[in-house]
Amino acid sequence: MPADLAVIGLGPLGLPLAQAAVAAGISTVGYKTGPEPGSLSPAELRRMLSGGFRHAAGPAELGRVRTAVICAPAPRNADGGLDLSQVEMAAHILATRLRPHTTVILESPVSPGTTEEFLRPLLEEGSGLRAGRDFHLAYSPSRVDPGNRDFTPAGTPKVIGGLTPACTESAATFYSRLTDKVVRARGLREAETVQLLETNYRHVNIALVNEMAVLCHDLGVDLWDVIRCAETKPFGFQAFRPGPGVGGHAVPQDLTGRSGRGLRMVELAQQVNSRMPRYVVQRAATLLNEHGKSARGARVLLLGVTYKPDLADQQGTPAQEIAIRLMELGAAVSYHDPHIPSWSVLDRPVPRADSLYEAAADADLTILLQNHRTYDLQGLSVKAQLLLDTRGATPTGAAHRL
Repeated sequence: MPADLAVIGLGPLGLPLAQAAVAAGISTVGYKTGPEPGSLSPAELRRMLSGGFRHAAGPAELGRVRTAVICAPAPRNADGGLDLSQVEMAAHILATRLRPHTTVILESPVSPGTTEEFLRPLLEEGSGLRAGRDFHLAYSPSRVDPGNRDFTPAGTPKVIGGLTPACTESAATFYSRLTDKVVRARGLREAETVQLLETNYRHVNIALVNEMAVLCHDLGVDLWDVIRCAETKPFGFQAFRPGPGVGGHAVPQDLTGRSGRGLRMVELAQQVNSRMPRYVVQRAATLLNEHGKSARGARVLLLGVTYKPDLADQQGTPAQEIAIRLMELGAAVSYHDPHIPSWSVLDRPVPRADSLYEAAADADLTILLQNHRTYDLQGLSVKAQLLLDTRGATPTGAAHRL
């Protein structure tokens, strides 16, 4: 039986969309573009399947839907730009099956101009159809915040920008079935730039508090108390908190390669945030030294190696670099994470602690990298010989904070 919607790419962007569509009663088929990590619990997956969701038996099913949304990942490549290979593959697969009057929407995090200059030619050449005349083409920022239970898809406004006004309206008609509010951008580039601004806003503000964390440590100031007080201001301030680095699937872009004038503040923010894993290791070595121990031969336990709390997603997690740098100093690194049963760094398996409290008591230094809900930080601070909290989550005075 033909589905109303095809979600192409079933990773952290596509799965939540498919889940929301099924919950809204939309017949949905999913198509994988690569080895995408699933983030749904068995219960959530059962609910989706019982609601009518199914994996496509083959590419042919993509030609029998009214709406196709491409949610393929676009990670950073070795040159610092975006790797659009999975978006390209999704476009080729869809193009050969594309039928007239289908609405095609891109949700992957891309640079402004990508939908029209990169995706459109692929779809038109592969299908023989023309965007804006034979099929609708639009872009919408995904606005997925994995693990956030406060904002559901229905309560999160969706921004839509189409190649033509008719394309915008067709996409808006689809998304109005999922959300209470649809916001129409002037066009494709405006919608793409919304995603760019939202991602860069996050990274720039995280960079600011990361720099403040280094400064406040040098001054002997409790930054978390500063943030607690500052966020009582009812206007002109939004609280961001420091950490060991920034992970996630939407990467910041300074657009230097696409424009003669880049975004200098974004470039600087990337530099600041990329230094945080190194700073964490520096603090760890200093703490060990202050307690009469050397990093070489020290037993270091890393707690929480995912990029977000209470999720199994490791995309861009700073835990990787922190572990590598600790190993380079000669430390014996182990880890604990309730969501990650096994973990490898530089193709070498990292020992996993089965008993958290026993491992913390045995380790010379325990570093909290991600504050999963299951962690009892009060009890942990009592058991650990030495605890470095990079999230400011432990009770005041219970640990050394970043």
